[in-house]
Amino acid sequence: MDTAVVVAGAGPAGLMLAGELRLAGVDVIVTEKLARPSGESRGLGFTVRTMEVLDQRGLLPRFGELTTTAHHHFDGLPLNLGGLDGAHLANKSVLQSQTEEVLEKWAVEQGAEIRRGHELLSLTQNDDAVEIEVRGPAGGYRLRCAYLVGCDGGRSKVRKSAGFDFPGTPATMEIFLADVRGVRVQERKFGETVPGGLVMAGHLSDDLVRLIICEHGSAPRQRTGPAPFEEIAAAWMRLTGEDISTGTPVWTSAYGDAVRQVTNYRLGRVLLAGDSAHIHLPAGGQGMNVSIQDTITPRPRPTRS
Repeated sequence: MDTAVVVAGAGPAGLMLAGELRLAGVDVIVTEKLARPSGESRGLGFTVRTMEVLDQRGLLPRFGELTTTAHHHFDGLPLNLGGLDGAHLANKSVLQSQTEEVLEKWAVEQGAEIRRGHELLSLTQNDDAVEIEVRGPAGGYRLRCAYLVGCDGGRSKVRKSAGFDFPGTPATMEIFLADVRGVRVQERKFGETVPGGLVMAGHLSDDLVRLIICEHGSAPRQRTGPAPFEEIAAAWMRLTGEDISTGTPVWTSAYGDAVRQVTNYRLGRVLLAGDSAHIHLPAGGQGMNVSIQDTITPRPRPTRS
């Protein structure tokens, strides 16, 4: 046996799980096909529950001074949560790239082995172990482990290879998301209605703006790469009349409203967590936050010194 657990995927779910396993004294190897962190902003901020579990692990101070807000909404209705008891309010200022950086450093400190540039190709399992084929920088090799956990995203190779049932409903629309530098746009709350669709614009920093665009009648498309910024700028112009074409895109994405969830989170010695197990409209950073919460143990554990 090469290790007790192999985790496929070094996103928030995989890194959080690796740290949790090491806190429990379990040996773990994390395989990640990307040779280096993507640096993409992606999921933004933490929900209250995620703030709580990060605090339990002693991780919140690693994110520096957090900007929190008591102002939220439910189905478009404004809510002020400032009167609620509790130390934590939701945070909207931490980019997913920063979250991954903090979680990876923490997992390594606990003794996890992170293998970047190592892609899981296939898997087989029996009553005793899981064997996986991996392609790394020096070539292919095999790993034998007691358990394999797929944390490799909505298009999870682990889920498909192990044969998990993944029922749900397909996407009915396409939504654009972009983080753009060097543009001046009107601040718009999440889900603001404009003729022809819904939009949002909010500053992540003085010079970085997050834009979300949902244009009525936009059909879902199977894309193999990031959404072209030209398409996003054209859609923003149609809906708001604002020209962002001269801005510099830091990250762009297109996603839909498909909803799917595995019928079981475990098949034999293979388990799933995060987007590998469930997909949904990722508005509000729910994808990243739910993924982190999938992987935590039910009782707080002290962080190793």
